[in-house]
Amino acid sequence: MSKSISAPARQQSGGVPAGIGRRMRLRLAHRSFRILCAAAAVLVSGVLLTMLFFMFRTGVLTFQSVSLREFFLSAEWEPENDKYGALVFIAGTFMVTALTLAIAVPISILAALFLAELAPSRLARVIRPILDLLVGIPSVVYGYMGLTLLIPALRTVTGSNLGDGVLAASLVLAIMILPTITRISDDAIRTVPRKYIQGSYALGATRFQTVTGIILPAASRGIVQACILGMARAIGETMAVVMVIGNTPQLADSLLKPTSVLTSNIVMQMPNVPFDSTWNNALYMMGFLLLAISLLMIAVVRLLQKKGEN
Repeated sequence: MSKSISAPARQQSGGVPAGIGRRMRLRLAHRSFRILCAAAAVLVSGVLLTMLFFMFRTGVLTFQSVSLREFFLSAEWEPENDKYGALVFIAGTFMVTALTLAIAVPISILAALFLAELAPSRLARVIRPILDLLVGIPSVVYGYMGLTLLIPALRTVTGSNLGDGVLAASLVLAIMILPTITRISDDAIRTVPRKYIQGSYALGATRFQTVTGIILPAASRGIVQACILGMARAIGETMAVVMVIGNTPQLADSLLKPTSVLTSNIVMQMPNVPFDSTWNNALYMMGFLLLAISLLMIAVVRLLQKKGEN
């Protein structure tokens, strides 16, 4: 009786032992899962490379009709007159980004220090989820608030007739990236070993000396990564900038003068441009520049992460 009961447990219907059959199924499942993961990675990489190739191939056609010098160094953007100088948009992009970081980075670092070192634990547990929610708010909401609240306030304070321009765009973008930089910097500061901080206090250092001499240097890589990620979002932002910057192809010689950036120029002009025109190719080259800048920033973040691991 015992042999008749245990025999099916040792063999499958084909006569293969159950243990060997189970190992074969596990090996097949592992191999299938590995192939599936590799296929997903190849798909994502392929999409990115396809975008890069297509945007570069289309954008580089610009230089069949426009010289490199004119495209990058001329401020004359008049497609109807075959003038495709992108200096206005490149300069506007870097100007707005620099002012955004000048406003957002100090405030974000101070807020992160408060959350990590000074705030009571109950208050910190309330503020952190609020910052996470602010990260997820759509950019068009920030842009609409800037259009309806910030620009009228700037007109009242400065006496300007317009209000939109570099300052308005920078303030809106600074509010947008504040939660991102603050949360990542907060996490970086909290990873500083407590023994470093306690040792600083034990040696008689004040809180300010501990923050500037121990905490910030130890968390500097994480803070730099937070700033780079915030800068990447500021450079690639479109809708919020379009609503408050004025969208005028001119170099801004003051913070209250309307101008344009790469993203706003692309989104405003792309729908009405013939596909096979030099105008369209120039817009694609602007998009390729944005993508290249973003990839460069991501590469810098990865490099900092590797240095941190070493």
